[in-house]
Amino acid sequence: MSIPSDRQSEVPVTTVEHLADDAVIVDIREPNEWAAGHAPNAIHIPLGELPSRLDELPDTDDTVGIVCRSGGRSSRAVAWLTQQGFDVANVEGGMRAWQSAGKPLEGEHGDAFVL
Repeated sequence: MSIPSDRQSEVPVTTVEHLADDAVIVDIREPNEWAAGHAPNAIHIPLGELPSRLDELPDTDDTVGIVCRSGGRSSRAVAWLTQQGFDVANVEGGMRAWQSAGKPLEGEHGDAFVL
């Protein structure tokens, strides 16, 4: 899944302000990042597993937000997923922006801490 950096600027984008607190988003971070804190209804599919787990993407008529820690990895994932025909958007600022906006977080070990 290699996308040239000049193509990454063309990917669809959304902001955490445009997502409901209970939005279903796809979190592509690594397992340790996920465990530190994630959106309550997020689906965890690490970036490296994304090509083999496409069937786990939400089946919805709405655009699906794709999130990582700060937006870089998710931008590459969105570029690739868009090429595969999926209606997805990069969550600008990633989970850092989610946390900064005061959106709810869940953690695997009690308190959630993303930053």
